[in-house]
Amino acid sequence: MRMSIPSFDELLGLLESRLMHQDTFMRDSIPPVERLVITLRYLGTGQSLASLHYAFLVGKSTASVIIRETCVAIWDALHAAVMAQPHKEQWKEIADVFQQTCQFPNCAGAIDGKHIRIKKPVRSGSQYYNYKKYFSFVLFVMCDANYSFRYIDVGSYGSRSDSAVFAHSDFGKMLQDKALDLPEHTALPGTTSPAMPFVFVGDEAFALGENLMRPYSSRGLSLARRVFNYRLTRARRVVECAFGILANKWRFLHTPIHLKLETAISAVKAACVLHNFVRARDGYNFEDSLTHSLHSHRPSVVRGHRQGAAVREQFTAYFMSPHGALPWQLDAI
Repeated sequence: MRMSIPSFDELLGLLESRLMHQDTFMRDSIPPVERLVITLRYLGTGQSLASLHYAFLVGKSTASVIIRETCVAIWDALHAAVMAQPHKEQWKEIADVFQQTCQFPNCAGAIDGKHIRIKKPVRSGSQYYNYKKYFSFVLFVMCDANYSFRYIDVGSYGSRSDSAVFAHSDFGKMLQDKALDLPEHTALPGTTSPAMPFVFVGDEAFALGENLMRPYSSRGLSLARRVFNYRLTRARRVVECAFGILANKWRFLHTPIHLKLETAISAVKAACVLHNFVRARDGYNFEDSLTHSLHSHRPSVVRGHRQGAAVREQFTAYFMSPHGALPWQLDAI
């Protein structure tokens, strides 16, 4: 079941009323515990519907319906509790953990997008056909330094770039409109000025902004800019590790998802909230984070604005100053 017995019992208690069906004169309904077990077995192993049919003695179409209904119930029951939007104090707590573990101050989260391989949706043309030559939709996430997802956007066309998915997501729009309730600008540790904004870190696929940092182009970089790229990568790696933990815990992500598109999206959303649910109660097995089969986007050329460039230059100077430098950073680059 990919979780401890107490966690399973707690999850079943949250879902039991949502999964209860009425018995009829023709047959008894499948009980909630069996519905949950079938769904977790699919999410945790990626077994085919035919395999579930023989293992649980239910029809393949019945197994498909059970997975769809249970995944929707898992999302509805858990997302408000385990993936609520942080408020100012929680943003500060997230930034403190990033500073302690990754030595990147004023960092509110790491963002990235991954391709989820699927079978070709009916009448979709080339919308879901990505540059890696297979069909997929995009899972875009923002995670904290504890490898927990704080925001997800699931279902964008696989042909879209990371920057396009981000720009059209609720998170991207809220960041653009200053609606995320981020804390006020704060001076970096060991300094009194200037006051710096809280930022999110991403790879070169994202556009530079006042609250979004991306690495410098890799051509002809000065020592200070190479150090900045190294420090940003140390913070950004947490989202890659989070994807690794997710895919190796819920192994249906290792293979193409042979479900209808809507059911596949519901399954990915359920896996993401289960990821947070299990991590908060059981921790995680470090081996789960070593590899993953989710594919990154190909970086595209996007341009940022001057205010974002000024913020990045301030971080670059800070990382070379006595207050912000790490003893090993020059050896690492």
